Amino acid sequence: MAERVTRENIEREDGYLYYLGKDGYVWRTPMRNNPRGRKAKIGREKVSRSEGYLYFIDSRGYVARTKMNRRGRIRSSSSRKSSRRR
Repeated sequence: MAERVTRENIEREDGYLYYLGKDGYVWRTPMRNNPRGRKAKIGREKVSRSEGYLYFIDSRGYVARTKMNRRGRIRSSSSRKSSRRR
């Protein structure tokens, strides 16, 4: 389950992709079907990130985070060699 990180609610517009940038603010970028749009910083609240969490904008427009799933398996050297040949 995700936990809400900010109190700021972001109103979304059609034709834009919303994400949390490296600087900690929410940004929006125009999608391919929106050629006239411009990239812009939307959020006013800065989010400090913690390791091991995935940050996203939830369906209600708040920045939320959830623990990352790190259940990968370790590859053996033979499987690594076979993937290089492909």
